[in-house]
Amino acid sequence: MAELGTDTFRAAGYLRSGQLVAIPTETVYGLAGNALDAVAVVQIFEAKQRPSFDPLIVHLRSSDELDRYADEVPPLAQALAAAFWPGPLTLVLPKKDIIPDLVSAGLPTAGFRVPAHALTLELLNALDFPLAAPSANPFGYISPTTALHVIDQLGEKVPYVLDGGACSIGLESTIVGFDESRAVVYRLGGLSIERLRQIAPDLEVRIQGSSNPAAPGMLLSHYAPRKKMVLGELPVLMAEYASQKIAVLSFKNDYSAGAGVCAQEVLSASGDLDEAALHLFAAMRRLDNSAADIILVEKVPDTGLGRAINDRLQRAAFSEEEAK
Repeated sequence: MAELGTDTFRAAGYLRSGQLVAIPTETVYGLAGNALDAVAVVQIFEAKQRPSFDPLIVHLRSSDELDRYADEVPPLAQALAAAFWPGPLTLVLPKKDIIPDLVSAGLPTAGFRVPAHALTLELLNALDFPLAAPSANPFGYISPTTALHVIDQLGEKVPYVLDGGACSIGLESTIVGFDESRAVVYRLGGLSIERLRQIAPDLEVRIQGSSNPAAPGMLLSHYAPRKKMVLGELPVLMAEYASQKIAVLSFKNDYSAGAGVCAQEVLSASGDLDEAALHLFAAMRRLDNSAADIILVEKVPDTGLGRAINDRLQRAAFSEEEAK
């Protein structure tokens, strides 16, 4: 079982020896390995049971490192990095050959970001290589927002989990690429469209599911609990599934007194979307571990971080069978 601690020196030792370490970020916990070592990167895919066509994100210590690993960084990318790094923004850019093709799933581009977490920045500054780090969970399952979530799911797959407390945002990074001179959002996340448009007013949002993703988190089914999740109008869904043991995930209203409800999670009683984002994955995890047969969930207002929350809920509730 993995050791849990705050010793970045110890974590760095494991990473230098080619092993994996779980790391905290402001978004979610990541499963990290040396991004320049293809053998370490293979271990990430194996530990997560992640398909090799799903690219990883490269974590840097600062924006000053971007030119070492990325080619042709456009001025708009530099402006976005200056405004939002460290922070929940991933930039997709042409990669240099020093980044193994496995990191980018064979694509000529890779995702880069600087995480806003003091402990992980301390770790990155102790290393002479960047870290490839997808979320530290089995592929397709709910992302981890505490060190104990990692221990519960991947505790036998890593020697060390760097414990940085609960994540401060709780949603993965927003992913932005570039189509000629225009910035394009490929994945909604912890940085809102409104804030991005302060720097990139012509920003295009191009969100879609894909079986061959150009960026992480683009698969139709992702972030999913093991129990079936159904997305819709909660009063209607609760009537439809009244004969089953129901778990309810709501934005701000309490449905715990409803017929058949055995578990309830309210994301933000005050209707605060930032608070809702922070609580989303932990709430999904608790409902997945409840005695319920099914999880019923509603969308939140589709503005600010609400767009990213709704994106995660739609992917978590996606059914391959119903889509046929």
